[in-house]
Amino acid sequence: MLSEQLWIRLQPYMKTEWRQCMDEGLSVEKFEIVCSKLEEAQNGREEEAGRIALEMQSCPVRPGYAYKEPSGLTAIKAASSHVFPVFGKVHDIDSLREKINGAWTGRIVGCLLGKPVEGMYREKLWPMLRETGNFPMHKYMEKKDFTDELIKGLELNLNRCWRDTVGEIIPPDDDTNYTVFAMKLLETYGPNFTSEDVMEGWLRWLPMLATCTAERAAYRNAGTGILPPETATYRNPFREWIGAQIRGDFFGYINPGNPESAAESAYRDASVSHVKNGIYGEMWVAAMLAAAAVCGDVTDVIQAGLAVVPAMSRLSEDVRAVMDWHSSGVPADEAIERVHAKYNEYLEHDWCKTCPNAMIVTLGLLYANGDFGRGICLAVQAAFDTDCNGATVGSVLGMMLGRSGISPGWAFTDKLQTSIEGYNIVTVSALTDKTMKMIEMISDLGCITTKNNHVSGNIDL
Repeated sequence: MLSEQLWIRLQPYMKTEWRQCMDEGLSVEKFEIVCSKLEEAQNGREEEAGRIALEMQSCPVRPGYAYKEPSGLTAIKAASSHVFPVFGKVHDIDSLREKINGAWTGRIVGCLLGKPVEGMYREKLWPMLRETGNFPMHKYMEKKDFTDELIKGLELNLNRCWRDTVGEIIPPDDDTNYTVFAMKLLETYGPNFTSEDVMEGWLRWLPMLATCTAERAAYRNAGTGILPPETATYRNPFREWIGAQIRGDFFGYINPGNPESAAESAYRDASVSHVKNGIYGEMWVAAMLAAAAVCGDVTDVIQAGLAVVPAMSRLSEDVRAVMDWHSSGVPADEAIERVHAKYNEYLEHDWCKTCPNAMIVTLGLLYANGDFGRGICLAVQAAFDTDCNGATVGSVLGMMLGRSGISPGWAFTDKLQTSIEGYNIVTVSALTDKTMKMIEMISDLGCITTKNNHVSGNIDL
């Protein structure tokens, strides 16, 4: 029933709004009880919820709050280092095509790996993996692996997207919808698209109920005539959740070797639904993918992403913490424990926030040691938002390793279904072709080296 659809009204999420304001450093401690009572009350108090949310958002920042986190692009740039590692170059167009194909494939594969256990807490996920011979995780989960005893003991619902129930067409998911959407956005509006173009595209090509959390709140806002960037802030307690972080890949794909341009495009996309670290997550991923096309060192790729993110942000602090753990020899399992110690997966607000999931993405990239399968498995095994993190790690590693770096056991089909109008069933091959044409259209292809250091206008090498 429509009345039971999630993320449309504010009142059921007033405790989330309070936590979000606390995260932003606002002095809202006194509102905790009233927000809890509003959330628990029967429907019909939406206007009151909106009034209290605005009152909280207007509160001053607590003394001693350590972070500087703007939401405007100019201020974000001023707060970011823009110090990038030295990149190499893609040797030829065929090499770039191989990487783009790997990135598309990696995102789809990583999403599918995490999809069946999305929302499953670690206390259930790890025993399930152990009982099915998949811990440490190293393969897709399959329905046939589950005995009646295991299903009963773990109270499992097997109505999920297991590898052996999928068939030859990967089902739609928001983690792949938005990558295809971004491609259509660029095809329609060009590389200088605006945030209003993004929102118009959502309304035209993406069903509202195919969106989640911050995106659905922003969609609702646009339907009442609110324009970006207010669509991101009005009655949207999910404004720093992971939704934007899963939307930035394509902007990296079409800007190989140019993380700054990728991040600026990602900003225009993210700001329709997110603020602060919600925006930074998308910029970070887009910049990493732009770097991954021309860089073989995963630490440099992550650093390239951080270069476009405010240095005194929670996202930067959390990503750098994982990098420090890795460089000091902390094992992967201990790193996962530390993420869980900082963020509580049983709290929906923590489970779906950008920052803990960015930590898991970083963990998956670093501890993969160049192994695609290990990277996506770590991202999923760590719990939190499993399909989102598997997809992002798969995309970045797929770009770095190329399609040949992904074994056929992972990439078992070329077909994807989406919710985007005009792209019901697509193939990775076709997506790769379209992406390459778009790169040719908007880029000077300075990332390409050839024998005579020249690329012709139609990239015919």
